[in-house]
Amino acid sequence: MSRLTVWDAETREEVLRTEDPARIAEALRGIGVRFERWEGVEVPDGAGPEEILAAYRPHLDALMAGMGLGAAGSADVISLTPEHPQKEALRAKFLQEHVHTEDEIRFFVRGGGNFVMHVDGKVWDARCEQGDLISVPANTRHWFDAGTEPRFIALRVFLDTSGWVPHYTGSDIAERFPVTA
Repeated sequence: MSRLTVWDAETREEVLRTEDPARIAEALRGIGVRFERWEGVEVPDGAGPEEILAAYRPHLDALMAGMGLGAAGSADVISLTPEHPQKEALRAKFLQEHVHTEDEIRFFVRGGGNFVMHVDGKVWDARCEQGDLISVPANTRHWFDAGTEPRFIALRVFLDTSGWVPHYTGSDIAERFPVTA
């Protein structure tokens, strides 16, 4: 189930916890993060990237048009499972607080993970599950955790794939706020 938990970054006091998608979207909108649910798309188990992209093409086209990306935008499929030989290295890379020069947009086809943002003196932990879209604005301090046994398939949307390069902040805040799935 999708969930948003917000803590005061200094005191670590929990200031909000909700599993209501409308309330999650409203709270995240306050820090410029887009959160929404895409319903009604079925993708068979074992579907490949092209089949997944085709199933979600109407949603992707509408999203990109609404963002003014048009033909300049692109999307791909990323998958991570517990059997992936580099899962620990990938997790370590994602777990460090960083920013990107363009929005980080993910839609969870299967499974889930936590996008954790460090904004306005608070830590915002958005647990995203199947059917959730999240768009973290460019230059927002954040990290991502899919856990020690990751299992997700997600769509990634780009204006420019080079914009996804992480720029690490050097902060240890992700260590002070471990994610719970």
